[in-house]
Amino acid sequence: MAHRENVAPVSRDFVELTEDVSHSPLWNRDLAPTTIEKRTWSTYNIAALWIGMSVVITTYTLAGGLIEQGMNWWQAMLTILLGNTIVLIPMILNAHAGTKYGISFPVLCRASFGTRGANIAAIARALVACGWFGIQTWIGGEALDGLATAMWSGWSAVPGHVYIMFGVFWLLQVAIIIRGIEGIKYLESWSAPLLLVGGAILLWWATSEAGGMSAVLSSDNIAQMREEIIKEAIKVDPTKTLKAPAPFWQIFPASLTASVGYWATLSLNIPDFTRYAKSQRSQALGQALGLPLTMTAFAFIGVATTSATFLIYHRPIANPVELVSQFKSLPVVLFAMIVIFAAQITTNMAANVVSPSNDFSNLNPKRISYVTGGLITAAIGVLMMPWYLYRNVGAYIFTWLLGYSALMGAIGGVMICDYWVIRRQGLSLKDLFLEGGRYSYGKGFNWRAIVAFAFAVLPVLPGSIRRAADPGRQPVDLFDSLYTYAWFFTFFVSFTVYGFLMRLLRPVNSPLERKPEPH
Repeated sequence: MAHRENVAPVSRDFVELTEDVSHSPLWNRDLAPTTIEKRTWSTYNIAALWIGMSVVITTYTLAGGLIEQGMNWWQAMLTILLGNTIVLIPMILNAHAGTKYGISFPVLCRASFGTRGANIAAIARALVACGWFGIQTWIGGEALDGLATAMWSGWSAVPGHVYIMFGVFWLLQVAIIIRGIEGIKYLESWSAPLLLVGGAILLWWATSEAGGMSAVLSSDNIAQMREEIIKEAIKVDPTKTLKAPAPFWQIFPASLTASVGYWATLSLNIPDFTRYAKSQRSQALGQALGLPLTMTAFAFIGVATTSATFLIYHRPIANPVELVSQFKSLPVVLFAMIVIFAAQITTNMAANVVSPSNDFSNLNPKRISYVTGGLITAAIGVLMMPWYLYRNVGAYIFTWLLGYSALMGAIGGVMICDYWVIRRQGLSLKDLFLEGGRYSYGKGFNWRAIVAFAFAVLPVLPGSIRRAADPGRQPVDLFDSLYTYAWFFTFFVSFTVYGFLMRLLRPVNSPLERKPEPH
């Protein structure tokens, strides 16, 4: 589809822009296609990226949340593994365009949503990232607060001590944002071994102290731990009640959707990273090695360690920051806090800053740079009150993760249908940066993509509103059931509707009429 005179095929994997489009209002240095010389990320770099993003406190607590709802430990692990294996598919499919054309997520969206309509998808993704940025910053602040308390017991008596450390952690990240994207590759690559070693040491300590893995994972211990967790939750929220565990198949659909939703955001903006990959093999193999196994392994470490703390301390300690505060050795506390600090920093910088920085930049490329977009992300992340989003498991898993997965699924369905079915991986790089190019459609908006997005999301809204009001609500009608399968439903509907509309009502001067660029 792309004109041969506009691009220079360098290999089977790469297409490079050769014409100057820097005069366009849709172009800036941060959004410009990555040059061949800068595509240096190997399989290890991509795998390390996923290790760095997956080893984080929210992953550590994810399986515990599923157990609290009624699963046993292996059911929780199976759900997380399956969810991450499923989301790996759209992840690799969307990553392909980033590697081939060197383009970021909002630029890729221009092909399907239009040069201006791409902002709809980009800002929806950016706002979710802002929420995640706030959550991870809050947890990082708690880690710093725990470290300060371990070093000086009087710190816990300081008014607003947690919020002070939240502000400190926020400022540290702002300093990294100002330095730009260059350090992300090295941050992730150097941190990955530290995070893996730290997790392995924690698991070894927990199982040794608790009397072995069989004692830790025994059904009786897991059941007693679940009951104790719920009792603690009731103290915080008296409206909760101690109920018998729900049957597995009753909670499995929503839990699987939430597991998919955990990385549904990255399944969209993964081109922001794979635009730097050495080859398609590097991005695909790196992701396959780095995502499902790391997520499942670290979630297992989380649930096994939490279960072990019930045997060691006679109460389950699900928060690793609180667990570290139980240690008496200052060197041990320092090492543990460094690992936690590295986990939060690597995840936030890669998963929750890179994408929204590009997304906000896409609003007005000539005025908003990558750094400015990152500062906007940091500010909105605070305004979204992350301490509320993360304060209980029901709201976190069944409201936050499920709710935004509906939006991500609808966007992903349009993008994958457009790139793989409609265009057969053929794009014109030049036109992605031209206001009057083939992707401008009608005044910059492809109404077919917007209609497909709306058709997919609207049926899920009633269930989303109900679940926001009552996080523990079980499905009772069709709207509740649609929300339970939010990502799967919206992905399928948007994929189907968009493909139908693009075939039936082709845009004027549609690139469908041209042959895709050989690759």
